[in-house]
Amino acid sequence: MALAYPLQGQPTYMQQSGFDVIMISSAGKELPILLANETCPHIVVPMTRKITPLQDLICIVKLIKLFKKEKPTIVHTETPKAGLLGMIAAKIAGVNIRIHTVAGLPLMVEKGAKLALLKTIEKITYAAATNVWPNSNSLKNYILQNNFTNTKKINIIGSGSSNGINTERYNPNNLDEKVLLTIKSSIHYDSNCTYLLFIGRLVLDKGITELVNVFTKLQKDFPNLRLILAGQYEPDLDPLPAFIEDQIKNNTSIIHINWTDKVEYYMHIANFFVFPSYREGFPNVLLEAAAMKLPIICSRIAGNVDIVTHNETGLIFTSMDEADIAAKMNIALNNPSLMEQMAEKLFQKITTVYKRELFWESMKNEYQKLL
Repeated sequence: MALAYPLQGQPTYMQQSGFDVIMISSAGKELPILLANETCPHIVVPMTRKITPLQDLICIVKLIKLFKKEKPTIVHTETPKAGLLGMIAAKIAGVNIRIHTVAGLPLMVEKGAKLALLKTIEKITYAAATNVWPNSNSLKNYILQNNFTNTKKINIIGSGSSNGINTERYNPNNLDEKVLLTIKSSIHYDSNCTYLLFIGRLVLDKGITELVNVFTKLQKDFPNLRLILAGQYEPDLDPLPAFIEDQIKNNTSIIHINWTDKVEYYMHIANFFVFPSYREGFPNVLLEAAAMKLPIICSRIAGNVDIVTHNETGLIFTSMDEADIAAKMNIALNNPSLMEQMAEKLFQKITTVYKRELFWESMKNEYQKLL
């Protein structure tokens, strides 16, 4: 999924820039999309997102064999599990340049024994890497404050993010009117309603519980309010409480879209983008919403605050604080023109600084420096 969506286009750009690129990931329903999008070969290594010691060891052995066969000059990993296994295997296989991009830290919301374990995993990953690339200044500061690695290894590519933003796709002027009408019809779009939009996994870490709770309370004062949730449940990894799932299923004002590759159309339809996540690295979805000129209301966490400035380019609330979420959403609902002005400011910044072509060039230059 990471290669098919958040990193879309990056492998092919590097291939076209003279690098011999091989993509590696677990298999999944996104694999046909990935292979259709990119020109590079892909190899399946069955990595999991859970803590699975035996399977992880098998994957490390597979990766070592693969690296010894292919003899890559650079191994570059993203996601925590791929980073741990890939960096260990690359070091054992004698790969000279070992880069790990930090695009988020699950440990930020953990406690106790699991927190201690995840911190150890991060330290092992960074120790095995020759270069650590957090995708935001907030993440960089967090990594250094927790002594996960030293400053010599750390670098941020461009102005941050993992892939920049596709300003051709995420452009209100480039939408297909037929597709837009089809999507409006599918959700029974009503121009008299106000639509809140969330895009992401429907899990606890994304703040879905607080979002649904606040929405149901706001409905009393705003009967024409609608909530679009575009994303899949992950019951095995991070399940939502049963009563929240019931609300999503039974509240007729909540529209659940299980999966879509047309997020830009929902962003065009919506009035506000609400993002109550507990943890992020540098969320692509905020860049996308900004490029679509959709006003943003988001949590005060690493990553979000690198993109949105409170009361200047959007509204920011305290993570997990339902009262503050409700307060900021009330401000937005009662001041739509002010929110549009802030969205316009953020649009100007995003489309100037975070174009993906600029990011790709910065990353290519960094690769060449390391070579």
